[in-house]
Amino acid sequence: MESTVKLENVVASTALAEDFDLVKMMESGLEGAEYNKVKFPGLVYRIENPKAAFLIFTSGKVVCTGAKSIENAHAAIITLANTLKDIGFDKIYPDPEVHVQNIVASADLKTTLNLNTIAIAFGLENVEYEPEVFPGLIYRVEAPKVVVLVFSSGKLVITGGKTPEDCDEGMRIVRKEFDNLGLLY
Repeated sequence: MESTVKLENVVASTALAEDFDLVKMMESGLEGAEYNKVKFPGLVYRIENPKAAFLIFTSGKVVCTGAKSIENAHAAIITLANTLKDIGFDKIYPDPEVHVQNIVASADLKTTLNLNTIAIAFGLENVEYEPEVFPGLIYRVEAPKVVVLVFSSGKLVITGGKTPEDCDEGMRIVRKEFDNLGLLY
């Protein structure tokens, strides 16, 4: 009974230029871009292929979110860089360094879980469970440093990883702990 971890969202950051004039960017025809300095200090821009959203800041820094893989995050950032060059932003760095900030993944243990039993079995060391505040159990894994949200349906959300392997390992650790306690059927 092996669960597969599915990447849901990769958040990556980079610097594309020394600075950006976001008003000029809006006026340059960046289609679908949204910029309201009063609401948020960055410009929001979305692309469809690969599907991703960007937060673009006056500092020249960019956050890419919504990509389903690290490769797609890289491709999306290159697409953005080329689009910005095409609309007249010619001081784009030629080879931007991309840093993965966070990966969110999901998995399914394919069994129902009694979260009260798990919370009691684990004690308070790495686990938080307050069903009146949040319906899932929060399990903090030390290494790799990830957080696994565990739901009674057996579904997991793994967050905080920097690589897909971090997410796989976080799920493996939780699964092994549950198995050791006889909680997986």
